[in-house]
Amino acid sequence: MKVYGVGLIIASCLLAACGTPNQVTQITAPDAVIAQYKEGDRAGRYHNVYPKKQNYPTTCETDCYPAHPDLLCETSAENCQYQGRQTLPQLNTNYTVRWLGHASFSINTPNGQHILFDPVKAQFDSPVDIAFKLTGGIYRQPGAWLNEQELAGIDAVMYSHIHYDHFNKADIELIGNKPYYLTPLGMADNFPTGGFNISEMPWYSKTNIDDLTIHAVPAHHFSNRVLIPYIYNDDNKDSWNGWLLEQNGKTLFFAGDTGYSKHFQDIQQKYGDIDVCLIPIASYYHKENGKWYRYVHTTPEDALNAAQELNCKVMIPWGYGNSSWQMGDHSSHSALLRLLHMYKKMDSQVPLYILNEGESVQL
Repeated sequence: MKVYGVGLIIASCLLAACGTPNQVTQITAPDAVIAQYKEGDRAGRYHNVYPKKQNYPTTCETDCYPAHPDLLCETSAENCQYQGRQTLPQLNTNYTVRWLGHASFSINTPNGQHILFDPVKAQFDSPVDIAFKLTGGIYRQPGAWLNEQELAGIDAVMYSHIHYDHFNKADIELIGNKPYYLTPLGMADNFPTGGFNISEMPWYSKTNIDDLTIHAVPAHHFSNRVLIPYIYNDDNKDSWNGWLLEQNGKTLFFAGDTGYSKHFQDIQQKYGDIDVCLIPIASYYHKENGKWYRYVHTTPEDALNAAQELNCKVMIPWGYGNSSWQMGDHSSHSALLRLLHMYKKMDSQVPLYILNEGESVQL
């Protein structure tokens, strides 16, 4: 495989591809699930598999954020590094997982494919980025990112949904149109123009890159993407996915943004026990709207219960951290403190492996 520098990719785009229409297909499957309203003013909008009020098996009520000796912070639960000794289970999956920060992951598969989940380098697309700075919002510290050689070797990019912290058009242009892009239904029209090869996938559909099988699976979330809130209503016009990689009989699950629901049990029943689980643990707290935040984001204890239902052989948490957005959190690492606390309190038997931004692990 030839390796091209980012500058050459961008120059090629400017000279040839930026005006090229994108290639968009929809992948179908006999048992695919397309959860849309059929009638009324919401007809054609997407909804969750289990849209009603959820029952949460475990909820931390008091003293949920005690300090932990393995989490070293500059101030209370802010700007931290996890320093605990960790023992990996003997999985022999040969997946290598690198956490770039927040929801962004770089995955090397057992047979050498390079995959990205929700790659976001900066905070918001322009002009929202500028408006956010001017209004004094919390500005995200940059996470880890890929070097030019890594960017040139990407085989596929998968997005879970269109929220700004998971999907950034400037980063797509930087990555270029060489990789295969996979999205939930309806999401392709949010891409910049530039000859991008995009497949939209409903829940329980699949596709392949050589011998790597990629499954689109449900998440419990929502979607919208507006320049200014409430100016226009695009709520749930596009769907939202989790993703499951399968190669050499080994599986890796990326949950995407999701709340807790029975869809975790459904995934396990359909695909069996999962080897590596990347599950979010943050953005569940809000003083005025806490029930809604938890409805669409797993608490640490929800994530642990989901991992148990998936029979994960190892769980890697994400969503917290020095490069997180801190939307719906007490602090950058409050969610990790709660996870460490509830892991012990719940006597969880799911092996846990914790990464700092930029770190990688071979499983």
